[in-house]
Amino acid sequence: MAAVAKHSSFVKALAENTTLKSIPSQFTLATDSKGSRSDSLPVVDFSLLASPDPDRRCRVLADLDSACREWGFFILVNHGIPETLLKAIIAASLEFFELPEEEKRRYEAKSVSDPIKSGSGSVINTANQRVHLWRDFIKSYVHPEFNCPTEPQTLRETLHEFSGKTRHVFRKLMHAIGENLGLEQGFVDEALKLDSCFQLYAANYYPPCPEPDQAIGIPSHTDHGLLTFLIHNGVAGLQIQHNGEWFDTFSPQNAILVNTADHLEILSNGRYKSVKHRAVVNTEATRISVVMANGAAPDAMVAPAAALVEQDGRPFYRPMKFIEYVETMLSNPLLGKCNLDCIKIQDD
Repeated sequence: MAAVAKHSSFVKALAENTTLKSIPSQFTLATDSKGSRSDSLPVVDFSLLASPDPDRRCRVLADLDSACREWGFFILVNHGIPETLLKAIIAASLEFFELPEEEKRRYEAKSVSDPIKSGSGSVINTANQRVHLWRDFIKSYVHPEFNCPTEPQTLRETLHEFSGKTRHVFRKLMHAIGENLGLEQGFVDEALKLDSCFQLYAANYYPPCPEPDQAIGIPSHTDHGLLTFLIHNGVAGLQIQHNGEWFDTFSPQNAILVNTADHLEILSNGRYKSVKHRAVVNTEATRISVVMANGAAPDAMVAPAAALVEQDGRPFYRPMKFIEYVETMLSNPLLGKCNLDCIKIQDD
C-alpha cells in the first residue's frame, strides 16, 4: 500500500504523487460505484414559474411537484444565473484548492460551528474504523452572515454574487413548492424566516484515484436544509438513489442540479423525501463540484406545516431548531446514519 504524503491533510497532494499505484488503507471503502444512466431525470424550467400563460405555469408547477415527490431531484434550466458566473465560481473554487497547503490549513475545522472549514473529511464505518474520503473541501456559511476565506481574492466577490443569485432562485422555488403543498401564501417565508435563510457554500475537489472502486468521494447521505443546488466542471460523479437503484446524473451546460433535503421532508410531513446521493471518483479526471445548501433561518424552529399535519392526522417529525440540526449532522461521522431517523415520530 502507498503511504500518505507526510504532513499533508489534503488528498490533492497525495494524488499528485507520481508513484501512487494504489490507495492507502485508510481510504479503503469498497463500494459498487456503477450507476445506471437515466435519460428520464426530471427537468424543471424555472422561467415558466413567472409565465403569464396560466396553462404553462400550471404545467411547470406540476413538473416541480412530480420531481419532488417521485425523485427528490431535478435539473433546473433557464434559472437566470449567468453562465459566466457559474464558470467563475468553479474557477475561483479551484484557485482555493491550488493554494499552498499552509494557507488552506488555516481553515482546518476546530469545531462544527466554525463558519469556514477546510480539509478532506472522514467517516466511521460499520466496523467502527475511520475511513478517509477521496476529496478535499472548503465550506463556509455565506448567509445570513457572509464568511469567506481571504485567499484567493477572486473567491470573495464571486461567492458573494453567487450566493445572492442562488438565494433568489431558491426563494422562488420555495414559493412554488408552498403553492404545490397547498400552504397559504407567505407561510413558507414566515415559518422558515427566509429573509435570514441559511446558506452553506461547499466546493469539493476530487482528484483522479488509482483504485476508484476502493474509495469514495462522499458516501451515501442526505442533506440538511430545504433544497441543495449543485454545479460542476463537466466531470460526472454525482449519483442519486431512486427506487433502491443508483443513477448517474448528467446535466446540460448552465443547468443546476437540485435535490430535496431533510427540512423539506420535515416541512412537507413526508410528502417530499430527502433523496440519498453520493459522489464517486474516477481514474482519469479531476472533478470539481460547487454546492449551495439552502435552508431555513438558523434560529427557525422547523416542523411539519400545521395545515399538512391536520390533513394527515398527526405529525411524522419532531420540531427542531434549524442550526441545531445542522451542527448535529455535521458532528456525526457515522456511515449511513441519517439524522432524520432521530426526529421521526415512530408509529405506536
